[in-house]
Amino acid sequence: MASRRALKVVCGIAGASAVLVAAERFGSFGDSDAGSGSASAPSWWPVFGVLRAAQPAAPTAARQHGQHTTVALSGNGWDSNWDKRDPITLMNSKKKRDKDTPLSDDPSAELEKKKPKATRHIILIRHSQYNLKGESDKERFLTSLGREQAELTGQRLATLGLKYDFIVHSTMTRATETANIISKHFPDVEKVSCDLLREGSPIEPVPQVGHSKPEFVYHEEGARIEAAFRRYIHRADVEQKEDSYDIIVCHANVIRYFVCRALQFPPEGWLRMSLNHGSITWLYVRPSGRVGLRMLGDAGFMPPEKLTRS
Repeated sequence: MASRRALKVVCGIAGASAVLVAAERFGSFGDSDAGSGSASAPSWWPVFGVLRAAQPAAPTAARQHGQHTTVALSGNGWDSNWDKRDPITLMNSKKKRDKDTPLSDDPSAELEKKKPKATRHIILIRHSQYNLKGESDKERFLTSLGREQAELTGQRLATLGLKYDFIVHSTMTRATETANIISKHFPDVEKVSCDLLREGSPIEPVPQVGHSKPEFVYHEEGARIEAAFRRYIHRADVEQKEDSYDIIVCHANVIRYFVCRALQFPPEGWLRMSLNHGSITWLYVRPSGRVGLRMLGDAGFMPPEKLTRS
């Protein structure tokens, strides 16, 4: 007991780091070194092992000399062919299909032709506030505040000064009305609807929530939302020469799932993110297939009193 009290006093005065230094010096971490001259250690001495484990690792010789080191991946790494459009894969599949076609004399030149040259920017907009008391989809129309939010979102997209290629929106009432208001700022941009973008439950969330749904709901709706992801989130076609900017107006669950899938994060974590109504989420896909997130649920262009989430 006296030893423990002494340890508390030392930690309180000098801090755990000083204790670690002293413990390391006198071989008190339980290291069995026959030449250290240390006899037996008190029974409470192994606690220093825990303290040492909490200390940052000492820099290696490579780091001290400014050399690069390889970072160990915590997951499965990056799948470069996540959208099934990797140029090498496309070349190999073509060779399998056209077995009678002679191989190119310059495979590297053929590979270069199949590499995309442009970056795709996918701007995901969550619909604005709607009538939560509506029982059917038609009754879940935008509120007056929701229409204001959509107008502010349209203004924000216009001030960015980008050349948008198209606007696609979910066929649900709240997303359709939001897209209609936004599209007034871009009268020359084509606007289309898509059933795949309707709201749903993409996958059972982890951790689970109290209002989780039956397994078949995730099975059915998840397949549809995954199909939407594959249709709209991918690298540019080879024929695309310039960077593109596409606007997708849909729902929070769809957007959150898209972000997880595109960044190759565990998709079960989609419910851990929160998006305001009318907010902007910006994904981009490089020609190499690398994906980045420029913004997530940005609504800073709205006055605080107009921000809503549910």
